[in-house]
Amino acid sequence: MTPEQMRDASLLELFSLEAEAQTQVLNAGLLALERNPTQADQLEACMRAAHSLKGAARIVGVEAGVSVSHVMEDCLVCAQEGRLYLQHEHIDALLQGTDLLMRIATPGSANVGPADIEAYVALMERLLDPSTSSTRVASPAFDVSHLLMTSEPAAPVIDPEPVQRIEPEVISEPARRTPRRTEGGERVLRVTAERLNSLLDLSSKSLVETQRLKPYLAALQRLKRMQSSGLRALDTLSEQLKHAGLGHETQEALADARRIMAESQHLLSEQTAELDEFGWHAGQRAQLLYDTALACRMRPFADVLVGQERMVRDLGRTLGKQIRLEIEGEKTQVDRDVLEKLEAPLTHLLRNAVDHGIESPEQRLLAGKPGEGVIRLHVSHQAGLLVLELSDDGAGVDLERLRQIIVERQLSTAATAAQLSEEELLSFLFLPGFSLRDTVTELSGRGVGLDAVQHMVRLLRGAIVLEQTSGRGSRFHLEVPLTLSVVRSLVVEVADEAYAFPLAHIERMCDLRPEEIVQLEGRQHFWHEGRHVGLVAASQLLQRPPSQSEDETLKVVVIRERDAVYGVAVERFIGERTLVVLPLDPRLGKVQDISAGALLDDGAAVLIVDVEDMLRSVDKLLNTGRLERIDRRNRHTAELARKRILVVDDSLTVRELQRKLLINRGYEVAVAVDGMDGWNVLRAEHFDLLITDIDMPRMDGIELVTLLRRDNRLQSMPVMVVSYKDREEDRRRGLDAGADYYLAKASFHDDALLDAVVELIGGAQS
Repeated sequence: MTPEQMRDASLLELFSLEAEAQTQVLNAGLLALERNPTQADQLEACMRAAHSLKGAARIVGVEAGVSVSHVMEDCLVCAQEGRLYLQHEHIDALLQGTDLLMRIATPGSANVGPADIEAYVALMERLLDPSTSSTRVASPAFDVSHLLMTSEPAAPVIDPEPVQRIEPEVISEPARRTPRRTEGGERVLRVTAERLNSLLDLSSKSLVETQRLKPYLAALQRLKRMQSSGLRALDTLSEQLKHAGLGHETQEALADARRIMAESQHLLSEQTAELDEFGWHAGQRAQLLYDTALACRMRPFADVLVGQERMVRDLGRTLGKQIRLEIEGEKTQVDRDVLEKLEAPLTHLLRNAVDHGIESPEQRLLAGKPGEGVIRLHVSHQAGLLVLELSDDGAGVDLERLRQIIVERQLSTAATAAQLSEEELLSFLFLPGFSLRDTVTELSGRGVGLDAVQHMVRLLRGAIVLEQTSGRGSRFHLEVPLTLSVVRSLVVEVADEAYAFPLAHIERMCDLRPEEIVQLEGRQHFWHEGRHVGLVAASQLLQRPPSQSEDETLKVVVIRERDAVYGVAVERFIGERTLVVLPLDPRLGKVQDISAGALLDDGAAVLIVDVEDMLRSVDKLLNTGRLERIDRRNRHTAELARKRILVVDDSLTVRELQRKLLINRGYEVAVAVDGMDGWNVLRAEHFDLLITDIDMPRMDGIELVTLLRRDNRLQSMPVMVVSYKDREEDRRRGLDAGADYYLAKASFHDDALLDAVVELIGGAQS
């Protein structure tokens, strides 16, 4: 490449950057002018943007750009001077010119031919003044000087020297890339994401390393106190030895020891103070370095909004709708990785609001609404999360139509669909391939709907909720992390190792007493916010040794992922921490229940839990029946006593058979002849398990179990039903009453009973 070619390449790149910035100004300004065509500030901004593009295109020799921007400038100047009132067709043409300029300035884009330029210039001239259009149509090889003499507007226009946008040193040194500048004049350099990630990783490690000075300082402080104690001991010894008539040499040796001890203590004090000051400054600098590196990854949310307002406007015009997009919080800072992943879901939600949400002007007027629909996007930070609320004032969701489609597609029976709540009905909209449209159009009915949005939000470890009010509009509420590089977490201890639960998935933390744990269908639950929540041990999920703690109180983390809620029992709460996410070695593949790693302040490693994966593990354990029970009593107490079982059956043979089997296995067994007898025994003595028949005189087994579940003292006791009735409805009656296990006598054998008992309460002794 010749030096001249290199210079031209550099200038064309500058023109491309200039066009990108100025077309954004034009897009925003033209959309504002469409709502209010007489806004002087917007007219001025658009005119200057077009004028600047004309000058920049002239400098680099892009004649097509000169021609297009010139006729756009003419139109805007006429509007400024009051000779033209901007109509929708003018805005359409100006926006078309903006797109054309971007195509001209973008290297490698679709070619723009002379015919395209001629057609556009002719269009603009017709809109301005049809009688003079023939004098302003540029030929493919038009003369720039002629254009300048004949085509400048009559009104004086201040020309802001375009060459000032090209730094002189760039022209003389074409090989060097010129940094872009923001609106505030700050220099902007392009840095790869890998380098930013490396910088953040190094800064986080630097911050961790400074924390390691604290233990050294603490050790030096202890040494200083020990030396002070040593000096006092020497003083005491000196006083005691004075009365013993010490010799001169001994006194001198003792004085030397005291002097050396005092000097070493003084030196230690100085060094400790210096190290303390150094540690403080190092910590401050490391924190500043980390915060700065983190800020480099953050971008304003406005970056993802480029073109969205224009897209809503153009799409609305295509559908014959009048729509305005209002945005709040566009300066909210977000991690660039999150920002990139949000662009596609946000675009889909906006298109969905335009196509499905906002009605036609005629329908809106009939409903007593303004003809123009409004879509509002509110962006904010809340509790360490990025919260997006996208709402419209459209028609909302036709719930009856939705219910009908659910039945037609055999996703539910008519009877079940009729009983579905609004929240349950709306959840069908997030199913893959689900659409409210019967036919495929350019915008709808292609089977790629809200499920794609939900999938991307889940990948970001976030959540999305849809709410609607019939006739008044819909509202999407999205919550995603502000950054994927840093996660606010609760650090816990499991089997003497640290694990972190992201706060975004934590409902609450709590301490559970043994009496608060109940048994339902063989599983442990506790009461949380008006519902029973399943209880699982983190040690089993993470494949770690079970807890050896003798504390009866359980430390529980309540985690939620959409509708799935479980309590995870851990050994200890370490505390809340902000962790820098360190990806696991890709050679490990996907580690079950773990998403990444991190370092604590003391340099210790911690694994970050993949909550969604962990909940899948819980479901798998439940489906296979391998979920382990958590011992609710003090381990030492359990070792001192055998477990007691009450057998309630009106058949002497059955009672004795069960009693002998259980005694031979090491359990302590009591018997009762019917439900009434069993109820009296239960209230008088302590038992670990109740085994009962169903059909008995005075009080049957169903009544007995129902009474037990209503008693605050007894409701957590496991219950097994052993009955001759083997029908599904009989089994369901027993389980619905509160039994944890149902065993049919028809298939009864020794191992079946004993295996069920072990599953419910474990062996005879812990």
